[in-house]
Amino acid sequence: MSRYTITLSKGERTDEEAVIGFDAPLLTYFLQGFETDDDFGTPEIWLGVLLEEYPTLEGIIEEARANGYEVSNLDHADMVAMLREAGHEHEPSIAEKLGFIK
Repeated sequence: MSRYTITLSKGERTDEEAVIGFDAPLLTYFLQGFETDDDFGTPEIWLGVLLEEYPTLEGIIEEARANGYEVSNLDHADMVAMLREAGHEHEPSIAEKLGFIK
C-alpha cells in the first residue's frame, strides 16, 4: 500500500495532511482527508474502501471533485509511483484465496 501526503480543499477549508494512495489488496486508489473529532479519527472524506472501487487515479480525483473537494500538491513522482504500483500483477488477497470474493 502506498500513501502520499496531499493538500485537500473544500470551500475555504484546507487539509494539508490529507493522503492519497493505492491499496494493492483492494486494487483501488484511496483518499482520506479532514480528520473529524470523533473518538476514532474517522476522516470526513474517505474514498476507496471497497474492492476495485477506484481502479484509476483520475477516477478517484473526479469523485473527490464531484463531492466538492479539490486535490492539490500531488507530486509528479508520487503519481508515477502510484500508477506503477497499480499496474503490477498482484497476488490474490486472502479473501480471494478463500473464495469470499472473486
